[in-house]
Amino acid sequence: MIPFSDAEHTRHSFPVVNVALISLNVLVFLYELSLSGIGFLEGEKIRLFFLTWGLIPQELTGGEPFISVSAGARILSIETPLPTWTTIFSSMFIHGGFMHLIGNMMFLWVFGDNIEGGMGHLKYLGFYLAAGVVATLSHVAIDPSSQAPLVGASGAISGVLGVYLLLYPYNHVKALVVMYFITVVQLPAMVLLGFWFGLQVLNGLGSLGMSSGVDVAFFAHVGGFVAGLLVAAAYKVVTRQPIWPPKPHRV
Repeated sequence: MIPFSDAEHTRHSFPVVNVALISLNVLVFLYELSLSGIGFLEGEKIRLFFLTWGLIPQELTGGEPFISVSAGARILSIETPLPTWTTIFSSMFIHGGFMHLIGNMMFLWVFGDNIEGGMGHLKYLGFYLAAGVVATLSHVAIDPSSQAPLVGASGAISGVLGVYLLLYPYNHVKALVVMYFITVVQLPAMVLLGFWFGLQVLNGLGSLGMSSGVDVAFFAHVGGFVAGLLVAAAYKVVTRQPIWPPKPHRV
């Protein structure tokens, strides 16, 4: 399911940070396409880009940066110009394909503007990046010896989803369902996001011990989502609001 709008739209100001994040992700992806040269993310240059700017768990946990890889008789540099830990952030803006980018950006477009409106621009940016860090470290904790680069904004976006669930659980979200058929459904956020989170947990548990055979960092999604839930719950406790809001009355 790919969400494309939420019915109870509560935007109070233009979501400048959300739009900037989406724009930056798209620009980086266009740069990735320019490296591949054929319209698909294939080839030596894009592989080196992922290895240089993606987050490699073993590089972080081992304390030694990876500086080169072999390509036949050649030795190619993958040394990151900045300290290794900065790839935690750079990896958040890199995507591995069109559907990877489109799926993430649609989730961010639908759910991010409401959260930015509630938090304020700078707090939202700080939270987004912090959720991305938690998500990345969750993935590293599960598979610390992995040498596969982690890329994608979904960990940070998962944090946004966690906040949205506790703030707007009754909002109705329209989503495109693409299976053997294509249709549009409208579901309460708590149903759609609950289903999404349960799927991440189940897939994550199923992928344990099989990291070389899966392409999705499910525990990054789980970690980011839980971080968002905790931030939203803490905010509600401090402001003396019920953690789970009462169901609104409709007339």
